[in-house]
Amino acid sequence: MKIILIEDDLTVADFIQKGLCKEHHSVDVIHDGQEGLEHATAQDFDILIVDRLLPSLDGLSIVKALRDTGNTSAIIILSALNGVNDKIDGLHAGADDYLAKPFSFGELSARINALSRRPHHIKAETVLEAGDLKLDLIRRRVMKNGNSIKLQPREFALLEYLARRKGQIQTKAMLLEAIWDINFDPLTNVVETHISRLRAKLNGLDQYESIITVRGAGYMIKE
Repeated sequence: MKIILIEDDLTVADFIQKGLCKEHHSVDVIHDGQEGLEHATAQDFDILIVDRLLPSLDGLSIVKALRDTGNTSAIIILSALNGVNDKIDGLHAGADDYLAKPFSFGELSARINALSRRPHHIKAETVLEAGDLKLDLIRRRVMKNGNSIKLQPREFALLEYLARRKGQIQTKAMLLEAIWDINFDPLTNVVETHISRLRAKLNGLDQYESIITVRGAGYMIKE
């Protein structure tokens, strides 16, 4: 199996890598959190082994970022944080398993083999393209015709939602529920306000209107 190990403790990383290589696994070792996330999204891996306490980006943030982009690869969290709530946090973040330090290599190997028996995992989608827009789902960046556009988190979430459903009309009620977790409120103008801000940023680069208003129905991005 192809495995990525994101672990900043050199001794622990070397111990795990040697053991897994003896079992004929391919192992990439990364010692930095942000670098590990980028490496994990650039290639296909069967299993990810992620420490919680890492430089640049912590393990839980790595797991959440991967799951947010639809990555379904099996993930095992390793951590000296072994309280019940710590394990709950790890599993809620999207990990498939949580192994507390110190641990035996035999137990880690058994857990890896158990996860490998699950159905084949699918490579995550990390870039969305819609018309002349390109959304980097890892770095949360938007490009239009080669120009970078800075968006606020809610603006990016709204644009991503529309881009994933390009060619499909999304009503105000659908957007309120998906982006703001609000049941339909006819008095709120939060959707209109955010659409207006998005258009100002996107259309400021050229005359092409990225987000279309379908009168009496909702909004969409054309295919």
